Amino acid sequence: MSNRLSWFEQRSMVVREVVTVEARQLFRLDNEVLAFRFTATMSDRADGAPQERLSSHDRLKLWLHVAGLGVPDVSPSELQEALGLREAIYRAGLAVTVTHRPDPGDAAILNRATTAGQSRPALDENGLAVWNLGEEAPVRDALGVLAADAIHVLGGPDRDRIKACEGPGCAGLFLDTSRGGNRRWCSMNTCGNRVKKARLANK
Repeated sequence: MSNRLSWFEQRSMVVREVVTVEARQLFRLDNEVLAFRFTATMSDRADGAPQERLSSHDRLKLWLHVAGLGVPDVSPSELQEALGLREAIYRAGLAVTVTHRPDPGDAAILNRATTAGQSRPALDENGLAVWNLGEEAPVRDALGVLAADAIHVLGGPDRDRIKACEGPGCAGLFLDTSRGGNRRWCSMNTCGNRVKKARLANK
């Protein structure tokens, strides 16, 4: 049996690489928590001029693809539903960092999204965990996965480790898994480096 890739396989690999590069240029994909990676599609939240990175249904489709929740298409109403869920997750996460209790309204939004979703976890041919989304409402199912992930983190045993990034203008949510619990930035490669460069420039 030949180990050479067919033209179709080679073409598919190129397309996947192009999609991944495009996604990395548009989105912050380095958060360990899927739900918080989703909230990071609104960046620079504390800057006074936050940047909306899900500005079209095509961008949401791209983000879901790189998150392992690929869908065939996204409607305008589904985009608005996704943005509403994203902001509810962010508000709930921010509340947990202060009072340890999300607003009941935001909790209800997460609960409804989880209940509405019909996704199922499965193992693919390589033994890796994937999400199977239904054909009837795949976007709804994908949002259900994101809501379930948020609930798992916000209501789980590590909820005391949820923090808001102290990087200039960021305020992105992250889970502090450091041994000393003294992590200050959502990512050392972005906000952490910005702070260090600013310190060096002021010396």
